[in-house]
Amino acid sequence: MPRIIGIDIPKEKRVEIALTYLYGIGRAMSNVVLKEAGISPDKRAKDLSEEEVSRITQILQKGSLRIEGDLRRDISQNIKRLMDIGSWRGMRHKKGLPVRGQRTRTNARTRKGKKRSNQPPVIKKEAPKAAKPAGK
Repeated sequence: MPRIIGIDIPKEKRVEIALTYLYGIGRAMSNVVLKEAGISPDKRAKDLSEEEVSRITQILQKGSLRIEGDLRRDISQNIKRLMDIGSWRGMRHKKGLPVRGQRTRTNARTRKGKKRSNQPPVIKKEAPKAAKPAGK
């Protein structure tokens, strides 16, 4: 598997698709990077030479776009800032509810988690044992 910026990209896929396995790189950006590197998007990742892989890595590192760890860190800092200032979006993040105005009366199970019932848990009691007859 070719390794670009510490991430193994799948070798059987086309380079155009394989680059999207990097966080922050989509189809459009992968095509821009490949055009700048002078590599055909139809080429398979396993067919890339070391020189082509280094060209792609160099373009991604020198570019002004943030990918992988930097992008993840920026996003988490932005969410933390929203929570710290107590904005509406920050409060929704804290409570684990949908942030972008979706309804919560129904649906929203992805954010809210598994449905909880309002009834107390049922504790099963053992049936009383039958008394032995006392005449024998």
